[in-house]
Amino acid sequence: MASLSIARSLFFLILSFAVFLHSCHADPDPLQDFCVADLTAQNISVNGFTCKPPSTVTSNDFFFAGLGKEGDTGNIFGLNVTQGSVLNFPGLNTLGVSMNRVDFAPGGINPPHSHPRATELVHVVEGTLLVGFVTTGNVLFSKVVNAGESFVIPKGLIHFQQNVGEGKALSITAFDSQLPGVLIMPVALFASNPSIPNQVLAKAFQVDDQIVKDIKSKFGSS
Repeated sequence: MASLSIARSLFFLILSFAVFLHSCHADPDPLQDFCVADLTAQNISVNGFTCKPPSTVTSNDFFFAGLGKEGDTGNIFGLNVTQGSVLNFPGLNTLGVSMNRVDFAPGGINPPHSHPRATELVHVVEGTLLVGFVTTGNVLFSKVVNAGESFVIPKGLIHFQQNVGEGKALSITAFDSQLPGVLIMPVALFASNPSIPNQVLAKAFQVDDQIVKDIKSKFGSS
């Protein structure tokens, strides 16, 4: 009976310790009202930037007007992304949110890309977009999304948007990260620095080496 009692005591001790550790795990929520990013600080931090001294914080730190202006879509993708992340909106630091404005020329495309640190909510403000993502099981989910409608992209998955309407298109994208990051597949594969060896890409895509060189040349690489 004594050994059974000890076993029960050890079980509840271990259980209590596990609950304690779980409750003491790093809190994902801010532990202060705000932590406006000091983007000039030299010290290294994790999951955020160093806070500005509260005495130097102003109302402008919580204000960003960058999403109100149409971007230049005169490029190979017919696209302009105006980012509203902590890098240009310091008040977002530690708050876990950010937004982008995405302008599309007629036929413009936001090429296949991923955000390693965030789920994305696409809200179409103007025009019509084809929006889709591919799962880790290589299943495509896509939908034609009109003005006033939304589509969600799970965190980290490869996705795209293309303007399939007759005129310009505009979307606002929201993220559950202050700095979602972006990996644009064609740029990452064909314009990395240093360059991915041609034979690697040729083998991966099952094409001739010359095709890889031709694609790289369009991105200013070789």
